[in-house]
Amino acid sequence: MSGKVRAVLMALIAGSGLLLGGCATTAKNEVQGQLLVAPVLNDYKLEMTLAKLNEILVSAKLTDEQRARFIYERGVIYDRLGLRLNARIQFHQALSIKPDLADAYNFMGIYLTQEGNYESAYEAFDSVLELIPDYDYAYLNRGIALYYAGMPELATRDMTTFYQQDPQDGYRVLWLYLAQTEVDAAKAKLALQKNRTGLAGDVWATVIVDYLLGRHSDAELLALAKQKLTQPREYIERLCEAYFYMAKAAIAQQKNDKAAQYLRLTLATNIFDFVEYRYARVELSRLLKTDQDAEFETQPAKQ
Repeated sequence: MSGKVRAVLMALIAGSGLLLGGCATTAKNEVQGQLLVAPVLNDYKLEMTLAKLNEILVSAKLTDEQRARFIYERGVIYDRLGLRLNARIQFHQALSIKPDLADAYNFMGIYLTQEGNYESAYEAFDSVLELIPDYDYAYLNRGIALYYAGMPELATRDMTTFYQQDPQDGYRVLWLYLAQTEVDAAKAKLALQKNRTGLAGDVWATVIVDYLLGRHSDAELLALAKQKLTQPREYIERLCEAYFYMAKAAIAQQKNDKAAQYLRLTLATNIFDFVEYRYARVELSRLLKTDQDAEFETQPAKQ
């Protein structure tokens, strides 16, 4: 294996941090109190890395393990570009070469959850945990699958395991709260208050937790999203998250029209690889179905 190939492989396996850089073009407008943003443009670094991967996979001598890893990383890039079908093909191909590739099973489980194929999603996440028992994000993702499948008690169990592995992570606090709310909303709010005490007060995830605790209004949350930014893409990433959790709060208040608008704004950010983006479409579909069912029930019977 050449030094060039080895260097690229190590960079990809270590994590594609450089892939998240680059400038995101945004524009803003105030329309009825809603902050509108232009979607993120694809990062040219992603496309350059994709081209390098394609070249290596065609021309380089690779072991099966190396080939599977490169194909997997190509799938990750497709996922970040919003090309889910392409990504899924890559993960399938990687697993056909290396059936014990836990990361690929994790992605497959996420896609199956988004499609509502919950049984197959559970199997995918179970495969991850059989291979790597302490793979914490498999607990999050299986918990999300259980949550959307209408099994909040089981979802809470997985979310609790995920939370306990890093109680100082505000996003773990948020997803545990969402699951617990479906079991007992009052107890969930008390648990959220308790878990908030373990969070740093100057990070964005904590701001969202405080919002769900009623300490910020929608407008205040959006204003706080602009503060203490460290790179250009961060603002629109925060908006992706803010709109999603604002939608969840609106759903809890049975303000479905407001929630649907926030979910559409979440999707408009094009932050394809964020969990909030992934499930905004699921939430929106559920809302629309709820509204359609309600409309059908209120229609007068035909004589």
